[in-house]
Amino acid sequence: MAASRGLRLLRDSWPRRWLHAGPSAASQVPNLLPAAAAPSLYPPVVASLTAKSAAAKQRRRERFYQEIHDAPSVEEKLRIYGKRQRRKYVVYPQTWAVNADRWYQDYTKTVFVPGLPGPVAVAAGGGAAEEEGEGGGWDLAELRSAVCDALLQEYFYQRKRSPFLFSAIDQGPSPFLTQLALSLTARLTNANPVLGSSSALDLKPEVNFYWLRGETVVPCGHRKGRIDPLRFQIDDKPHCQIRIQKQLSEFVPLDYVAPGDIPVINVLPDKLPLFKRQYDNKIFIGSNVADPCAYGHTQFHLIPDRLKRDRLIKMNLFDQVEVPCRANAIASLFAWTGAQAMYQGFWSEADVTRPFVSQAVITDGRYFSFFCYQLNTLALSADADKNNPRKNICWGTESRPLYEAIEENNVKGFNDEILVQLVKFLLNRPKEV
Repeated sequence: MAASRGLRLLRDSWPRRWLHAGPSAASQVPNLLPAAAAPSLYPPVVASLTAKSAAAKQRRRERFYQEIHDAPSVEEKLRIYGKRQRRKYVVYPQTWAVNADRWYQDYTKTVFVPGLPGPVAVAAGGGAAEEEGEGGGWDLAELRSAVCDALLQEYFYQRKRSPFLFSAIDQGPSPFLTQLALSLTARLTNANPVLGSSSALDLKPEVNFYWLRGETVVPCGHRKGRIDPLRFQIDDKPHCQIRIQKQLSEFVPLDYVAPGDIPVINVLPDKLPLFKRQYDNKIFIGSNVADPCAYGHTQFHLIPDRLKRDRLIKMNLFDQVEVPCRANAIASLFAWTGAQAMYQGFWSEADVTRPFVSQAVITDGRYFSFFCYQLNTLALSADADKNNPRKNICWGTESRPLYEAIEENNVKGFNDEILVQLVKFLLNRPKEV
């Protein structure tokens, strides 16, 4: 009854020309129903930028990401990326925390592989080293003589006085490592032209990197209960480093699945312990963005006296002898390669499309260990790492002595394998395109 009455009222409201126009005019009757695909005359309803809801937080995050994407230059992108200052954990590459290398693997998403990759690995045996030196454009005997002269200069000829507590590193190992890097680089320029005029050697440079990894709940303050990302900062200062104009060749493909797992740490970094500070977020490779030598080659790090193996052995920390070297390599090389990648415009929401490779030599003046690092991903934040199978890879060796002892004006027990491995590192070069 009500339906028929409604149809009658609707028919009465039509103009009479529609009712008596005949069958041909039926198609001219307008559609009274709203169009499904009609464009909206009003802007979409979005969350407020100042609200406390999850939608508002997501909109603020997307707006911040878009601002970085739209930056006209790398300098502006780095400025926007680091302008949000919050309390962050300061990661020290040279640390005496127990098992710090496992924690650093989790923070940098790095898997550690014992040994060195094929392109820079050296087979054991003095005869093979002699043959390689003769055919590679460098003389092993000449390099050995130069290294021994540098050792005798610092430990015999100068007759230095006894050092103060924890300052022995400044009298012998530090000047020896400087002379070693300068001397070998100059003598290997003919064998590797990359080390010539197209490279730069920095003495005690600054290397900085800032990144996000994981999430936590704010425990107190006016922002109590909110979910914030864990922020990390590395402020490194290697003894010296070599930068080049072209990128070193990758050791493995970008999507290579490295053997081994990354340790998962389920507690806050305060337990390591790491401490929070608030200051400028800085990303720096040792030079400005405009410097043509924007890629890393090799870093040289000097282990401080507090972390020397003899002191750790006296404290019965036999299992921690190699830990400071691994932690130093993982943190330092991750910061260096990560900063290089961000200098090329990559970041956590725009992951790398090619690997970034660097090398490190870590020593206390006598014992040497060698590390190679390949950065495969910068997507370490909680949002970017949800479906990211890539892992960063660090290869490394255990420390071995370069010599046994220095008696009068003679170096006893010189190890040629350590020297050859150092030469192989310095001879590594980019592929010619």
